[in-house]
Amino acid sequence: MKGTCQFSIGIALLGLPVTCLAAAPTATLSGTSAQKHRAEWMSQGSFGLMVHYLVSPAGNTPEERTADFNRTVDGFDVPGFLRQFRSTGADWLIFTVGQNTRYYNSPNRFLDAKKPGHTSRRDLVLEIAKGVKATGRRFIAYLPAELAAPEELHEAFGWRKDDPTQAAFQPNYWAFIRAYSLQYGKDCDGWWFDGCYEWPVFPNRNLDFAEYIAAARAGNPDAITAFNDGAFCVGKIKPVTPLEDYHAGEIHTLVDSTFCGPELPDQHYDDAMLINLLKAVKAVGGALTFNLPISDTGKIPDTSIAQMQRLGRAIGGKADRHRPIKVSPAQRDVRMERHGAGSPCEHEA
Repeated sequence: MKGTCQFSIGIALLGLPVTCLAAAPTATLSGTSAQKHRAEWMSQGSFGLMVHYLVSPAGNTPEERTADFNRTVDGFDVPGFLRQFRSTGADWLIFTVGQNTRYYNSPNRFLDAKKPGHTSRRDLVLEIAKGVKATGRRFIAYLPAELAAPEELHEAFGWRKDDPTQAAFQPNYWAFIRAYSLQYGKDCDGWWFDGCYEWPVFPNRNLDFAEYIAAARAGNPDAITAFNDGAFCVGKIKPVTPLEDYHAGEIHTLVDSTFCGPELPDQHYDDAMLINLLKAVKAVGGALTFNLPISDTGKIPDTSIAQMQRLGRAIGGKADRHRPIKVSPAQRDVRMERHGAGSPCEHEA
């Protein structure tokens, strides 16, 4: 694996309690109905899948890295990936536009004008979004809300290490988000913004959440938003802003179906534990998204897909007709990786 985010195990878990937590006031921002909560479809669905497809290309020069990045993204098997996704019975997908690698899996008018070579020529995100939507399922785009790690892009976005308000960065980043939102339009049903932490470089009290949301909804006024401050991983059970539509709900480990932070060792989970957890969360109007590993070519491990298929059948998810993947009994337990506080995928293979 050449830098694509890859867990060493089958699945990690994100908890996303929806309308019972972070139910945003419907009249706060324009374009929403006062009768129906934007995120209601999550609590009515089966469950979601999330993958962190992140490429750190090889090369000694910017040109070589851009070429290698495009070769990798061009090799992503979208039809195969969509077949795997649809076979599980999941009702939504969260897919990374980018995170911390300096490269984004979709062209962007703002960034391409400011700093060419950091977005793919193939619009992988939109291809996948259209494929997800074609079967009546939902698509959510993943982006950080900050730009601390990729220093090569600091100048283009106006990111300053000595300005915790990020006064220059924020308007530029809203333009970046808005460009993607207009590009994806109604094919993007929501956004999951990472990196909204209480850290010195850009504490979350300084984020203009309303402007982030307005940018994210430029192409789809009904798009839902969540902002991740570490959530359950760092003991945060309340939304970071009352304007978000659903709680980011990041968790790394479970003990007796209880959400826990990153201080515990890696765990194994059998089907019964995950099914019982999923049913319990759904019973109170919540939703769960399972974060799976993915290869450079867009392949999710068969063991992960097989377990998601079993979960989908157990709760009556609307999976496409498929032949269930057979795995050995020794492969049936899936381990949940423990990560450091922050993003669920900060460690690249």
